[in-house]
Amino acid sequence: MALAKTNKLYFYAICMLWVSFLYAQSIKGVVLDASTNQPIESASVYFDNTSIGTSTNDKGEFEIALKEDVSSALVISFLGYETALLQSYSPDKFYKVLLLEAINTLDEVVISTDDGMPREMKLEHFRAQFIGRSKIAKSCRILNEEVLNLSYNKKKKTLTASAYEPIRIQNEDLEYLISFDIKTFVINYAYINIDRNKHVVRGVSYTGTSYYKSLAADEDAIQVKKKRNEAYNGSVLHFMRALRNKRLKEEKFTIYSEGFRVDPYRYISISELNDSKWYQVKLRAPLSVRYQRKFQSEIKLPFKLSKSDSKPYYNVEIKVDTYGNYSPIGAFYFIGHMGDQRIGDSLPYDYEPSKR
Repeated sequence: MALAKTNKLYFYAICMLWVSFLYAQSIKGVVLDASTNQPIESASVYFDNTSIGTSTNDKGEFEIALKEDVSSALVISFLGYETALLQSYSPDKFYKVLLLEAINTLDEVVISTDDGMPREMKLEHFRAQFIGRSKIAKSCRILNEEVLNLSYNKKKKTLTASAYEPIRIQNEDLEYLISFDIKTFVINYAYINIDRNKHVVRGVSYTGTSYYKSLAADEDAIQVKKKRNEAYNGSVLHFMRALRNKRLKEEKFTIYSEGFRVDPYRYISISELNDSKWYQVKLRAPLSVRYQRKFQSEIKLPFKLSKSDSKPYYNVEIKVDTYGNYSPIGAFYFIGHMGDQRIGDSLPYDYEPSKR
């Protein structure tokens, strides 16, 4: 990936109100082939894990609206090229994005190797751990499974997945078409018997970039909003926003430590970072989280505390933005309700629940 930036000033009508000015800002640039310097038409340009996106015109140019609180990476991708990421950006600059051609990508063919696990079984396990098993997840289908390359490692008891183009997931319940560009995907098995198709999953991890396109028609708006609200309530996205805004109680989340209900802010602290859209959150893990007394989750550490540790907890630090996007992802993990959520239950970071 090669990126070049040049300064460019933009003129805005003086009569615009300041609030309007904030939401009228946009990111502009051009996408070119790094080798030929020719424009790339129809390249995808989107903010990661949002529904905010566009594509380049016949001159390779793009303009994408910039909401004030967006902090996701700007993703620029096109089939046959390496994906480019802009981690920071400004409406005061014009971006020249040079995409490098991906070696052998266009001619890549998914090869079914005899690794001891039938491809249909691999797909079954992949769907369950990537899409999920919830009611909403069961309404999802992958439209291009043929691009998936799935590999089982008998010695390590792992199933890995890659794809030579973004996989497309149609979510019938939530009315989204999700494009997910897989970077890594691994299922770790604690136990597996392929002959009987019996297995126990120790853990799942995956990374990538995603874009959500709403498929909801106007006549479906009320029903779709209801289903999206149901998916949002008690989700990781909901919890992170409530955490960042110090609204855990108001949003009906309760916190428990070692089986006892506790004051959240004795175990969690939130502070605004200077000159940043991010807030710093420090929490004492492990903790239990309950939503409306219905859904229970656990915040677990990515390692085991040794018997020699004098305290049965560890202080974890993360950053959370306005939308509930947090990092680093691997600072802790969820089990229970929030830990069971997968792509099939997910909503874009810019999703705003409808008023009850």
